[in-house]
Amino acid sequence: MNEVIKVSAVMPCLNEAASLAICIRKARAALDRLDVPGEIVVADNGSTDGSIAIAEELGARVVHVATRGYGAALIGGITAARGEIVVMADADDSYDWSELGAFVAKIGEGYDLVMGNRFRGGIRPGAMPPLHRYLGNPVLSAVARLVSRAPIGDFHCGMRAFTKSGFERAALSTSGMELATEMVMNAARNGLRIAEIPIVLHPDKRGRPAHLRSFRDGWRHLRFILMYAPDYLFLAPAVLFLVPGLLLLMLLAGGPLPLAGHFFGPHFLALGIMLTLLGFNTLAFGMQAKLIMATRHPLLHSRLVGWVREKHALEFGLLVGGFLALAGVVVDSYILFRWLAHPLESMESTVHPAMVATTMVALGMNIIFSAFMLHIINAEEARQSRGHR
Repeated sequence: MNEVIKVSAVMPCLNEAASLAICIRKARAALDRLDVPGEIVVADNGSTDGSIAIAEELGARVVHVATRGYGAALIGGITAARGEIVVMADADDSYDWSELGAFVAKIGEGYDLVMGNRFRGGIRPGAMPPLHRYLGNPVLSAVARLVSRAPIGDFHCGMRAFTKSGFERAALSTSGMELATEMVMNAARNGLRIAEIPIVLHPDKRGRPAHLRSFRDGWRHLRFILMYAPDYLFLAPAVLFLVPGLLLLMLLAGGPLPLAGHFFGPHFLALGIMLTLLGFNTLAFGMQAKLIMATRHPLLHSRLVGWVREKHALEFGLLVGGFLALAGVVVDSYILFRWLAHPLESMESTVHPAMVATTMVALGMNIIFSAFMLHIINAEEARQSRGHR
C-alpha cells in the first residue's frame, strides 16, 4: 500500500547544478524535522548541466516538463506532486528551504495559500537588484493588491505553500514568471484563505545570470494584472470619456454656444462625439471583460454582471439602442427633406443637430450589437455550466 504523502517540496529547475544539492539537502532535513511523510519533486525544464543526475542521486523525484517557462515548470511539478500540502521555492538557494516547516505550520492553521514576504523578513545585500527592490516589486504588488484585494505585501515572493486542493481551485494557466501573480489573484478570486509570513531572501548561488528579465517579465506581470482588472482598465476610462462627451453633446446639440468668454462651436462638438463613442465602446469592452471574468471565477460578485445576466438585458439593450438610432434617423431625415425642399437655403444652422443625430444613430447601433455580444457570451457560459453538471 502506497504511503500517503503529507508534504511535497517542489523546485523548478533549469540548469541549477551549482545550488540544487544544497536546496534538496535543506528540504530533506526540514521534512525530517517535521516527522511527516514527505517528498522532494524537482520539476526539470530541460537542464543540460547535470542537475537531473544530482536530483536523482539525492533521492528527489524528477518530473520532466517539456513546456518551457517558470510557470509551466511549476504547474508540471505541482500537478505531479502527491502531497496534501505543497511548498515551492527556487532551486538556487535564494530562499532557505530550512524554513519549510514555518509554511506548513501556517497552512495547518487553516489557510489555503501562505506567501513569504521578503520585505518583512529581510533582503540580504546583493540578493535583489535595486530596480526590483525599490520600484518593480513594490509597484506591481501595490497594483495587484488594489485589483485583487488580497492582503499580500509581496506578490512575487518565490517561496510559498498551499494545499493541493487550493492549487486545483486556483486553476493556474500561465507559463511564465507571471504565474507568481496569477496564483495569488486566482486564489483571492476563488475564495481561498491567504496568509503571509516573513522570509529572508539571500543572494543566489546559481553562478550564472538569472532567468528573470526585468522589463520583459515586469511587463508580463503588469499585463496579467490588467487582464484581471476590467474596472480599472475599461470602466474607469469609459466614465472619463463618456461624461464630458455627453455633456458637450447636450450643450452644443442646438448650435454653437458662447461660454465663459469663449466660443464653443463644431470643433468642440466633434470632440464630444469622439469622447462619447470612445467612452461607450470602452464601456462595452469592459462589460464583456467583466462577464468573462465572472465566468472564470464564479465567486466574483458584480451588480453589473448580475444585470447583464438578467433575462431581459438583451431586450433592454435593443430597445435603448433602437430608440437612439431611430431618433437620430428622424432628425437626419428632417434635415434631408428640408434640404431637398429648399436646395439653395443655407444649412449652417443644421450642422450641429445633424452631427448629434448621426452620433445617436452610431451609438444606438453600437448598443444593439453590444447587447447581442453580451448575450452570446452569457449564453455560452450558461451552456458550459450545464455541460459540467
